[in-house]
Parts: sequence; C-alpha cells; structure tokens
Amino acid sequence: MALTKEQKQALVEEYRIKDGDTGSPEVQIAILTHEIRELNAHLKVHKHDYHSQRGMMKKVGHRRNLMKYLVKEDVERYQKLIKRLGLRR
Repeated sequence: MALTKEQKQALVEEYRIKDGDTGSPEVQIAILTHEIRELNAHLKVHKHDYHSQRGMMKKVGHRRNLMKYLVKEDVERYQKLIKRLGLRR
C-alpha cells in the first residue's frame, strides 16, 4: 500500500519544475494525492479502519495547506496542477 521508490521517482519526474527538484509544492501535492487515492480505495474495502482514516485525514490537511500556499504564490501553477491531477478546486 505504501509508495515504492520507483513510483515516487516517477511522480517526481513527472511533476518537477527543474532538474533536481524533489521538494516543490507540485511534487509534494502529487505524492500526497497518490497516497490519498490509495488510502481512499483501501477505506472503501475496510470501512472500520479508523487508524488509516486518521492518517488519510492528516494527508488531506497537509495537501490542503500546500495548495493554499501554491495559490497564494502562483495561481497559474496552481491551476495547471489541479487540472493535471484532476482535483476539484
């Protein structure tokens, strides 16, 4: 269920801004979105797994804070990112 090194590296390669970029908001949001989607699928099967539900809520909150930061810094990058990730905002 956890993200493998190869999956994480593929997400970094896809969403990075420049070479060597691993910590930009876009990369972090993409990784969190992937993890949230995996946890959401897990929770559809295991409805009473409250520990995983809490972990997912923490990831959602972290992603929300990163997205607030990105929209404050650069609206264009924010809009491109949510379109690429298929998020609702």
